[in-house]
Amino acid sequence: MFAVYAESFSTEDPLSGLVLGERPDPQAPDGWTTVRVKAASLNHHDLWSLRGVGLKQEALPMILGCDAAGLDEDGNEVVVHAVVSDPSWTGDETLDPRRSLLSERHQGTFADAVVVPRRNVVPKPASLSFEEAACLPTAWLTAYRMLFTQGGLKAGDSVLVQGAGGGVATALIALARAGGLRVWATSRDEAKRSRALELGAHEVFDSNAKLPGKVDAVMETVGRATWSHSIRSLRPGGAIVISGTTSGPKLDDAELTRIFFLQLRVIGSTMGNRVELASLVQMLDATGVRPLIDRALPMEKAPEGFEAMAGGDVFGKVVFTR
Repeated sequence: MFAVYAESFSTEDPLSGLVLGERPDPQAPDGWTTVRVKAASLNHHDLWSLRGVGLKQEALPMILGCDAAGLDEDGNEVVVHAVVSDPSWTGDETLDPRRSLLSERHQGTFADAVVVPRRNVVPKPASLSFEEAACLPTAWLTAYRMLFTQGGLKAGDSVLVQGAGGGVATALIALARAGGLRVWATSRDEAKRSRALELGAHEVFDSNAKLPGKVDAVMETVGRATWSHSIRSLRPGGAIVISGTTSGPKLDDAELTRIFFLQLRVIGSTMGNRVELASLVQMLDATGVRPLIDRALPMEKAPEGFEAMAGGDVFGKVVFTR
């Protein structure tokens, strides 16, 4: 079958290890199912894999991709959940210390077909296209969990989204607005600030700009470059929910004094579980909110999508189609 896979690692030139070609058809073990991929979306995780982060040398060659939507063995339209937990694990699979994502230990979704545990498929409503549904399992699910599970936010609350533009940030803006929150967003780029307003942000600001007030929660995916601004933007008792550090994890100032004096909460968040993915799909089906797709490319043109993401030239999700 056709696939997009990692053949080698390089920290300096990650795309040098990206290969398009034929790989063996997957064989589904007991309890697993084969999904014929109709669309798959690109994540930063795929670029990190090409740098050798989270992917071991002995696992190569590895088909990349965490997210997909397609048809199961019975012809049902499904969305693939990317978190694979240990078979003995019960409860929230994101808390399983032995969990992995597709394309780490198990072959990923950038191919004609992918095999996953049967419990890892969620019905896709007819209202969502395959391209839209393929955006959900990583970036949009991460955003959903950040806002409503870890952040515990509800209609009427206020939220600041740092670094508008990436897949998680655009999802945060759209979902927060759909959930009845007051949404502020930041970006260094004027065009991205304008796009954030179109997505549903009530107000937008330059990165690290002084805000007109304090918020109930900050959604943080940037890290070092925005951390102090995030902490200083919170009301007493507010929460910062962090799911990424695209500008680096080493802080110039952790703002510990402000955190304990204002009784702020720092909450980590990673991906989401199957129940949350099903709830997210139902939310989009009911509200009409749709993922923002930066570009949709045939899977044969996957390197173009990788290059755009590596260069920061995306607003929304990059989707590969079959």
